[in-house]
Amino acid sequence: MFTVIGLMLAGMLAGYVLRRKRLAMIQPAITVLIWSLLYLLGVEVGGNEAIINSLHTLGMEAAVMTIGGTLGSVTAALLLWKALARGRKARTTGGTVPAGGGMLRALRGSLVIVGFFALGVASSLAGLVPGHVGARVSFYALCALMTCVGMGVGNDPETLKNFRSLNPRLVFLPAMTIVGTLAGTALVSLILTHRSLSDCLAVGSGFGYYSLSSIFITEYRGAELGTVALLANISRELLTLLTAPLLVRWFGPLAPISAGGATTADTTLPVITRVSGQEFAVLSIFHGFVTDFSVPFLVTLFCSL
Repeated sequence: MFTVIGLMLAGMLAGYVLRRKRLAMIQPAITVLIWSLLYLLGVEVGGNEAIINSLHTLGMEAAVMTIGGTLGSVTAALLLWKALARGRKARTTGGTVPAGGGMLRALRGSLVIVGFFALGVASSLAGLVPGHVGARVSFYALCALMTCVGMGVGNDPETLKNFRSLNPRLVFLPAMTIVGTLAGTALVSLILTHRSLSDCLAVGSGFGYYSLSSIFITEYRGAELGTVALLANISRELLTLLTAPLLVRWFGPLAPISAGGATTADTTLPVITRVSGQEFAVLSIFHGFVTDFSVPFLVTLFCSL
């Protein structure tokens, strides 16, 4: 736990020191490492016969966790919106999700992730890569990934600019998302009695950051729970993309941001600005950064309990 967190913080420091020089290779390196780690997760899953035989059950668990965590987060967002509105009528008129190519572009990252995971499973089932290789290599790849993530954050000059232009009245939204999601997944643990409270909280703490959270959970709790985390957090992103107009109408304009979790600074941002309004763009980026940054800390915390 402390090794990977320490590497992330060290990477942030290095990125900040080198902030005058754009580290153009950081994002491509992060992408390749994420693809590699998801492939290795697939290899480990494919080499475990018990997990393969229970994939349908794991998918149902993931769906329940997705619904619980998302409902908890949007409910918390609604409470914050009502508290800030102070009796004024909130604008909750919804829009539409991007059609055609816009939706496909938003989903492309998720589809690629699923593709690498499926390729790893297929490679292991075909006997091309032994299942134990995934567990052996993944920790070192994870360390490299966290170092690169930290450097990317520290080297980005837009981060502080986005924070400075944020409406201070909405600064509590990431905290509400985190608390609401954890409350929802805690309730889910009462339904999934074979999963511990810490298991459910660890999965919920992915906040839609399916790649990183599933990698962490696989490292600390095994490939079975890592697979649940991957499916649950991909589902959260897809649910946000597909239901954003309904979330605005039922839970207010902050709801799609809260539902999107860690994805609101990138993949779900176009949908959010379309249905909630352009004025929420900076808040969405800030929210995505904070929840994104919280994922490794919270996931490893709950995995260590």
